[in-house]
Amino acid sequence: MSKYLYVVDHFVPAPLSEYGGVWNVVASDEEEVYDLIVDEDDDLNTQHYSKLRHNIINATKYQLVDDVASEIVTSFLT
Repeated sequence: MSKYLYVVDHFVPAPLSEYGGVWNVVASDEEEVYDLIVDEDDDLNTQHYSKLRHNIINATKYQLVDDVASEIVTSFLT
C-alpha cells in the first residue's frame, strides 16, 4: 500500500490559533490523516473538525518511495 506525506493547514481559526500552523502526516489516505490528527487533538477542537476535513482534501500530498509507519511527523501550531 502506498504512503503519502500530507502537509495540512491547521484547522483552528483565529483568534483561537493566533497564526495557524501546519501538520505533516504520513498516511495511506485522507481518512487515516484525519484519524491521526483527531487522536492527537484529544477532542479539544471538535467544533472545527469539518474544517480539518476540508484542509486534508486540499493538502499538498507527496507519494513516498518507502513503506514507513503512519504517524504525525511534525506539527507547528500556535
